[in-house]
Amino acid sequence: MSRLAEWKIGESLKEIQLDPVDRITLIKYAGASGDYNPIHTIDEEAQKAGLPGIIAHGMWTMGNLAKLFTNFYEEGYIQDYTIRFKGMVFLNDVVTLQAELAEENENNLRFLVRAVNQNGNEVIKGTVTCQLYASSY
Repeated sequence: MSRLAEWKIGESLKEIQLDPVDRITLIKYAGASGDYNPIHTIDEEAQKAGLPGIIAHGMWTMGNLAKLFTNFYEEGYIQDYTIRFKGMVFLNDVVTLQAELAEENENNLRFLVRAVNQNGNEVIKGTVTCQLYASSY
């Protein structure tokens, strides 16, 4: 693994494929986040809301994107994180996390990030700006 400061525009971080979304993960996330909206945990409630089944919390998916950068915590930190929700994540979906370096400005690196499902459909996309520590660049 190379250092973030060595990355070139257009290069991608190693993709991370999450385990298939399961109900217990969403129940745990509801407890951890305090988001007990039943569309995330109860099939009947999701169907009443017009959904085919329960959906993952959008913030669960967004939070997972940060995993792309955890190997680099000694070099810097996430300074800014902006995403747009593009689609829903359902039970058994397999989400892949991706990041590509789009811009560098001395100690700031801006990555285009996205999460796609097993069909290649974007479920979220956005940008992450990493601020490198002075000793890293």
